[in-house]
Amino acid sequence: MGKGLFDLEKHFAFYGAYHSNPVNILIHTLFVWPIFFTSLLLFHFTHPLLPLGFGFGQGQELALNLGFVFALVFGLFYVFMDRKAGSLAALLCILCWLGSDWLASQLGFSLAWKFVLAAQLFCWTGQFLGHGIFEKRAPALLDNLPQALMMAPFFVFLEVLKKFLGYEPYPGFHAGVHAKIEAERKEWQENKQKKIS
Repeated sequence: MGKGLFDLEKHFAFYGAYHSNPVNILIHTLFVWPIFFTSLLLFHFTHPLLPLGFGFGQGQELALNLGFVFALVFGLFYVFMDRKAGSLAALLCILCWLGSDWLASQLGFSLAWKFVLAAQLFCWTGQFLGHGIFEKRAPALLDNLPQALMMAPFFVFLEVLKKFLGYEPYPGFHAGVHAKIEAERKEWQENKQKKIS
């Protein structure tokens, strides 16, 4: 149970307050990681920070680039919040970097940016529709962009672990975040009613 920057309960409750509808959570579960993956894809075409000397063939050498830096930052953030689930999420971040690097080397820049654009438009549109139709609340990124972008992949990852494995970062975690989410949503509803009246 970390505090401050790595306070998992605080971050999870913040993001969860904007994602309480099951359909909206499902939409985010399907679309958040593809957004992360395709964001890394374009970083393949940035200047390498450190060539690794091996690659995917066809003259494509794997290199530590901005995509690796982003995957590493996200992964470390998750590990510091929860060692067990965070380590799995960090591994997934690195696998996304490797997979996106491989795909970029196969597509080339002219196809890769079109693929990224189509995937990002599709996934972001799906998420905004999820908020408008099912959640009936604006996305978290409109209130705190960095926190929302950093937390989104880990939030849906933890939701999947909870649903299928009953995972809880520590005893009482889900009860604690549920209480915080309900309190925040109640405050939001009250403020919304004040604006209407």
